[in-house]
Amino acid sequence: MKYYLNKKISMDFEQAVQLVTESLKVEGFGVLTEIDIQEKLKEKLNVDFRKYKILGACNPAYAYKALQQEDKIGTMLPCSVIVQELENNEIEVAAIDPAASMMAIENPGLAGIATEIKEKLERVIATL
Repeated sequence: MKYYLNKKISMDFEQAVQLVTESLKVEGFGVLTEIDIQEKLKEKLNVDFRKYKILGACNPAYAYKALQQEDKIGTMLPCSVIVQELENNEIEVAAIDPAASMMAIENPGLAGIATEIKEKLERVIATL
């Protein structure tokens, strides 16, 4: 089973990050964290790496529902969404498939929540 949802698009990297952030907002997500992997790898290891950002996206209402079902679910929050630059100025956006990741947890109460979040993330990816 594939553990992510993804799409390749052609646009400027920073524009793609902004578009993803706006698309997430439409589906009720806020971006809590933004990790610039290119910057961090240069800073920590002095290596060059392609443009690659990890956005920590959270939908508070669904996070609350999930936490009510499973108190350790915070280990899987927020949902990670990546934006990375590929060759020829192509950008790939990928998001965790929450339904796939929830299969590791033996709690049937999470299945519906995971499915709803997956549908929201699928809409985000589709709008790009």
